Amino acid sequence: MNRLCYCTNVHPAEDLPGILDQLDSYAVGVREALGVDRLGLGLWLAAEAAAGLAADSSARTKLRSELDARGLDVLTLNAFPYGGFHAEVVKLAVYEPRWTDRRRLKYTMDCATVLTDLLPDDAPYGSISTLPLGWRSPWTDADDTACLDSLAELTRSLRGTPIRLAVEPEPGCVLDTVADAVAWLAARVDPEYVGICLDTCHLAVSFADPVGTVEAIRDAGLQVFKVQASSALHVDDPATARDALAEFAEPRYLHQVRELRPDGSVLKADDLPEALDRLPGEGPWRVHFHVPLHAAPDKPLESTNHVITEVLRAVEPDRTVEVETYTWNVLPHRQQNLVDGIAAEMAWAAGEIQ
Repeated sequence: MNRLCYCTNVHPAEDLPGILDQLDSYAVGVREALGVDRLGLGLWLAAEAAAGLAADSSARTKLRSELDARGLDVLTLNAFPYGGFHAEVVKLAVYEPRWTDRRRLKYTMDCATVLTDLLPDDAPYGSISTLPLGWRSPWTDADDTACLDSLAELTRSLRGTPIRLAVEPEPGCVLDTVADAVAWLAARVDPEYVGICLDTCHLAVSFADPVGTVEAIRDAGLQVFKVQASSALHVDDPATARDALAEFAEPRYLHQVRELRPDGSVLKADDLPEALDRLPGEGPWRVHFHVPLHAAPDKPLESTNHVITEVLRAVEPDRTVEVETYTWNVLPHRQQNLVDGIAAEMAWAAGEIQ
């Protein structure tokens, strides 16, 4: 089975007719541009669409048929954004509802029902990526307990199915880094059903060692169920690159920034405008802005593609790899159309898979 796919959260539709229209407009074109008979998808379903499909088995059968007719295979679902992912301003709203809220549990269980029926027959498993519990504040011990209870209930519903939950650490959240996620999950969840979604942009922003991170996940008895192949912005000398960085400060999404200090510690800012105002800019920056895999940003900015390469060489060879550049539509000076751009990203990622 081809384990490479691209995430459809780059497209805005949140109802089934709109999703199919976008697959016709973009995914089919990507498949044709790549010259392949089948194209893998990481499907994003907003909560309302997931609930409708989960409640109607005939609708799931019809969707599977529509996907087959287009040469599209759903390998994974992205259940991080609950809805409204293409609103004018998303920012912190993307982390709601948290895993303390029963709506998050229901949404994820709905996604599991849908993915079970959409997954290709030869797929060893299907992954659902989810947020790292919620934004870091406010957060209490009672919130921890509520999350564990919900994850335990979800796990019970997944037993006997091929569906796995992949928790996706993200800067600024309760599980800010992969190390945070490993420490929180290890010995608290069933590792057969709950593991890690390793987003390589988020990993790069944390300045963590890619190979050491994969080894730490494995040593803790957890699994990487999904790699999100995504690249962050990097700049060695942010003090001399303020104008170039400012072009990426856009109003829709949160773009967390980390600055590496000489002693190895990391300074933090929750968004790029805050970083430009407050961080000293004396060490290199990594910015949570998913930039296209195949096209390096203009100097003095760089991408962190090397992190993707190192992770893909370290993880198990059958892991799902999802290209997730949801920021195509907010890139400054975008020149490439979306079909050609996604196809070029997929071709780049395919070349990195061993």
